[in-house]
Amino acid sequence: MFKPHVTVATVVHAQGKFLVVEETINGKALWNQPAGHLEADETLVQAARRELWEETGIDAQPQHFIRLHQWIAPDNTPFLRFLFAIELNDTCATEPHDSDIDRCLWVDADTILNATHLRSPLVAESIRSYLTGSRLPLETIGEFNWPFTEGVNAGGA
Repeated sequence: MFKPHVTVATVVHAQGKFLVVEETINGKALWNQPAGHLEADETLVQAARRELWEETGIDAQPQHFIRLHQWIAPDNTPFLRFLFAIELNDTCATEPHDSDIDRCLWVDADTILNATHLRSPLVAESIRSYLTGSRLPLETIGEFNWPFTEGVNAGGA
């Protein structure tokens, strides 16, 4: 059975800048969007919000769903990466709560698209997807009869 890793990522944009998180992997500083794995007891939107807070200190709800990327990493690990977007009025201070994150930076799209130190090609592809203007409502990927949602079993029997 095919079992890809399910991850979420969020493009955070404000005043022409995009938020990237920097982490050191194998001695090299690499950039990514706030991103991580889906946990068993959360929805995709909850996972995106949690990862955003853990990696940047920003507590914000994703506003849009942009795209689902099906990808196989160079080590042959398969991924399904759900990409969200948040548009902020202003760039803001960040405070990563995840010890794997060294710092956060606000940079323009060209800096990301031309960077040679991205965690994966999906970082640049996510910016390209955002720049196309595609925005889908979060309900596009809504949960159904989710057991962790309050009241899901109400009114039964």
